[in-house]
Amino acid sequence: MKRNLLKEIKERMPTFSKGQKLISVYILDNYDKAAYMTAAKLGAIVNVSESTVVRFAIELGFDGYPEFQHALQEIVRTKLTSFQRIEVTNNIIGDGDVLTKVLLADSDKIRHTLEEIDRVAFESAVEKIVNARRIYVVGVRSSSALASFLGHSLGQIFDEVKILEPTSGSEMFEQILNIGEEDVIIAISFPRYSKKIINAVDYAKHRGAGVIAITDSSMSPIAQGASQVLLARSDMASFVDSLVAPLSIINAIIVAVSRAKQDELTERLRKLEEIWDEYDVYDKNQG
Repeated sequence: MKRNLLKEIKERMPTFSKGQKLISVYILDNYDKAAYMTAAKLGAIVNVSESTVVRFAIELGFDGYPEFQHALQEIVRTKLTSFQRIEVTNNIIGDGDVLTKVLLADSDKIRHTLEEIDRVAFESAVEKIVNARRIYVVGVRSSSALASFLGHSLGQIFDEVKILEPTSGSEMFEQILNIGEEDVIIAISFPRYSKKIINAVDYAKHRGAGVIAITDSSMSPIAQGASQVLLARSDMASFVDSLVAPLSIINAIIVAVSRAKQDELTERLRKLEEIWDEYDVYDKNQG
């Protein structure tokens, strides 16, 4: 069961020491700000020592302050509205060099994703895609760009690739009505999670299809129904999430699948090049 950290802090308030109560009150009122503070800074704001803040995190069952801070950041990403997230972003970046800070943060997301990703799940996901009868790809809002890119790329390799267009809940089910055990659906979702995708994953799982989830947490609602979960760091960088890490995973999937289908892909691309050339699809006068 997913932990309700804020509720737990509120309920345990009477058992805390004086210093821990000061930390609790601040976090309950300002968790969006506390989530991006160091232990030292949080301690200074509520007038307790850094060690008191660290002990508070351990008292709540965390291995240390970084794990507690990450839990707060998860709350921020799932609870705040887009408008509220703008304020949090401004607090994180401050008055510094926006370009440098955002690009360095993005590079950190890719590095952490590489360190934490389940490589067995990745290889299994690639194998499932390669052997699927039909491949469905779905993502909404900002994730729809990822779904479109992945679907287009897989469509260069396979005949049966469908990018779902979830304009309404009923139309979503119409598009996956006949999904079955030989098929796979690749679902991409980050906070705030779309109910349309959650429902599509539930339906696909019920029908026996393979479900590959590209998401941010093992506690993500689409991860619960997935046979392979590929986690990508997507911490807040603006009023929308940064998508560089999930895009890197998608690039790796495309490369791995294309290598597995290299012979068929080479012939397919040769035919496409002939068609593109015959119908003058691309400008030949570049450079």
